[in-house]
Amino acid sequence: MPASDRPSEDDLVARYFRPLATGEGALALVDDCAALTPPEGCDLVLKSDAVAAGVHFFADDPWDLVARKALRVNVSDLAAKGAEPLGWMLTLALPADWREADLARLAEGFAADQATFGLSLYGGDTIRSPDGLVLSITVFGATPHGAMVRRAAARPGDRLYVSGSLGDAALGLLLRREPGHPAFAGLGEADAAHLARRYLLPEPRLQLAPALRAHARAAMDVSDGLGLDLARMCRAVGLGARVDLDALPVSPAARAVLAAAPDLIETVVGGGDDYEILAAIPPEAAEAFEAAAATAGVAVAAIGRVEAESGLRFQRADGCEASIRAGGFRHF
Repeated sequence: MPASDRPSEDDLVARYFRPLATGEGALALVDDCAALTPPEGCDLVLKSDAVAAGVHFFADDPWDLVARKALRVNVSDLAAKGAEPLGWMLTLALPADWREADLARLAEGFAADQATFGLSLYGGDTIRSPDGLVLSITVFGATPHGAMVRRAAARPGDRLYVSGSLGDAALGLLLRREPGHPAFAGLGEADAAHLARRYLLPEPRLQLAPALRAHARAAMDVSDGLGLDLARMCRAVGLGARVDLDALPVSPAARAVLAAAPDLIETVVGGGDDYEILAAIPPEAAEAFEAAAATAGVAVAAIGRVEAESGLRFQRADGCEASIRAGGFRHF
């Protein structure tokens, strides 16, 4: 569509984004700013994250799935802080070849997930991108006053837990980039679809937020790989950790891949895009945390412990140390 035939920015906002502005303080997106009052007795928890074509998703990915991934990676951070979602803002950078059909799918994806997570759009901006599609999202959540679960709070002896399963998204990305990789030779169709979906569509563990507020000493979401993110958690308090590789939770699909290519354990540990929750739980609270997670319907696995000595150490169930390059996703 020629640029001269495209709707104006005001038309785009009215057509695709005003229907998402369901919150009272969003003011139907007709003002320059919005107003958001947190629930009584609560603190606001804020998070901003961006995704870009060619960096976080493929340029030919469907725009509705791109929208959902962009929103979910931000909601995942709220979950790790024990926060309940309230609203979000969007800065959208559109490439030169955008089509209205793509924008309609983008809005459909946002609408589906903001309904799932109880969010309202509160505003943002739309600009041109010199390259591919870019979405920058800021989410707002709330916790009871003083209850946000911080990253820099772990102590020696705390037990380390992760939610869900690790490595699926990183293996899904590898499968997409290298479908002929020997590790995937015997992979069934259902397992391949599972890995692909986990890369395209993260699952924020919001159901775990109350258990984290009640029992976690520290928590963060695993976005850049377990090894890199655990190192960040430990470095924030000058500590280290020991991780039991055989305790890492992996899906049946990832287990099948690892059986064919055991060296891909480094991809599981350091590949990124898991968007699971890593938590440091005091030993005396471990049983209660596991029970609360089970009640919430979120699988959690104990994978190691925090130690006074700095650095990360990986070991097998027999106690022998394993040499693992933790890797992790880095933008720079």
